[in-house]
Amino acid sequence: MKKLLVYLKDYKKESVLAPLFKLLEAFFELLVPLVMAGIIDRGIGGNDRAYIVRMGLCLIALAVVGLTASITAQFFAAKAAVGFSTKLRQALFDHIQDLDFTNIDQVGTSTMITRMTSDINQVQNGVNMTLRLFLRSPIIVFGAMIMAFTIDVKSALVFVAAIPLLGIVVMGITFFTIPLYKKVQAGLDRVLSTTRENLTGVRVIRAFHREAQEAAQFHEENTALLALQQFVGKISACMNPVTYVIVNAAVIVLIYVGAVQVDTGILTRGEVVAILNYMSQILVELVKLANLIITITKALACAERVAQVFEIQPEQTEAQTADDKKTEAAKQVSDGADAPYLVFDHVSLTYAGAGAETLKDIHFTVNRGETVGIIGGTGSGKTSLINLIPGFYPVTGGTIRLEGKEIGELQKDPLQPGQKGLRDRIGMVPQKAVLFKGTIRSNLLWGNPDATDRELWEALELAQAKEVVEGKDGKLDAEISQGGKNLSGGQRQRLTIARALVRKPEILILDDSASALDYATDAKLRMALQGLAGQMTTFIVSQRASSIRHADRIIVLDDGEMAGIGTHEELLAGCEVYQEIYYSQYPEERRRA
Repeated sequence: MKKLLVYLKDYKKESVLAPLFKLLEAFFELLVPLVMAGIIDRGIGGNDRAYIVRMGLCLIALAVVGLTASITAQFFAAKAAVGFSTKLRQALFDHIQDLDFTNIDQVGTSTMITRMTSDINQVQNGVNMTLRLFLRSPIIVFGAMIMAFTIDVKSALVFVAAIPLLGIVVMGITFFTIPLYKKVQAGLDRVLSTTRENLTGVRVIRAFHREAQEAAQFHEENTALLALQQFVGKISACMNPVTYVIVNAAVIVLIYVGAVQVDTGILTRGEVVAILNYMSQILVELVKLANLIITITKALACAERVAQVFEIQPEQTEAQTADDKKTEAAKQVSDGADAPYLVFDHVSLTYAGAGAETLKDIHFTVNRGETVGIIGGTGSGKTSLINLIPGFYPVTGGTIRLEGKEIGELQKDPLQPGQKGLRDRIGMVPQKAVLFKGTIRSNLLWGNPDATDRELWEALELAQAKEVVEGKDGKLDAEISQGGKNLSGGQRQRLTIARALVRKPEILILDDSASALDYATDAKLRMALQGLAGQMTTFIVSQRASSIRHADRIIVLDDGEMAGIGTHEELLAGCEVYQEIYYSQYPEERRRA
């Protein structure tokens, strides 16, 4: 929690004023029993109506001032708590954006969502309640005990016995429930993960008629969460009745002692009422404190979960943390005028938690403006390979150099005025076509926020998506639903390609991004991209041999290793893996061969 309190620094004034006004309210509340004692002993006992009226007006004044102080404290506490959670949520979101794919894969999307929403809401409530009650309740409890001592020492000894006993109950339940609340939040993660998975794959679930099984699985996880919440809820619920029993037992003792003291003339009736009022105040405040402790317990558990996300740092690769010799060598290469454009230097990749390498000893060189095709069987590592170029995953062996400089260094280097960052130079079309809710224009502008309508239409024409947009009401301003659900698969793919082309990137990566296109449209797209040859370096990942056969160079992957590299003709002559892929798609050519 201490690590997160830094986000309260802009609300120091509110964080100080809120408890101060609560203390002011507590001070006036402690005066009420004394005024009541005066009304009973002097006003009612002495039949002094004027005194009763004056003290009645005094009570009203105390109530008004106390209410004003309370409302003011509530305002400052709420402002500080909401502002704190806003800054914390923004900082957490920014931190998650800086994490690489390895970190996100390890933690999980559902957990990230829970910690950014439910957990931060719990922390916000904890901060709010702490500012309002954390000082007020103890002040009322100990202040009431001190005020009772000023009235009668013998009666006040009951407070001395009751308050430590109450403290033991409250703290014992608190320490027992803190780890249980962490388990509750973890259970909520699991339920959210199942929910998200079902909503994402709802079409698959219905296609395979798995509704009943998925409902049963959700019921099982939801019931487990319910049982855990009920268990911790029962323990927390014990706090109020136990404190009531202790306080009411103390009240019984006070009434007995007070009655004896009144009979002997040591105490007046008003003083006994005042002592009982102080005990009632203690009861109310301890109930509030018990609820506060429960809230703080939840908040601390959730704050620890949020802090754990901040502790996650992007993976540092061997290339980024290697010895000075390798870095110096890279700098020397970058100083050479003849340095290759892009070099994979014996690169390997092992995903976190994986038992074996996904990519092994990948080594090739790409010149500026070349078109490189990447082909291989399912699970051969094609997507893993191209995800290394923009640094989505850190390499675990070897280095990748762009214009003689390591990718890791390019990501860390501060940008000079007018200079593009690594990913600003790359246009990426992922395997899964993703569009965002908005308009066609707003989606295309992700590629270049400053692009003109003319540039947008040029990109659409290159991506063979012009007819798609022209057929929509509103053209560029046509609405796109979340995930592009109101478009077909081919339309989504063409628009995502256009989005990448709007950027006019140095490197264009197409990760099996034409799989939903018919052969004619795919051919037109390839011809359009060939017209850009020399302007940008293109990587085309595809299962279709026809999509990459005209590339300047083709990389063939097999189980994470390079099975071959060369032109279509070279691979067809000497690469068995490529021959198997190609002839399986064109069996008639095998017969002719």
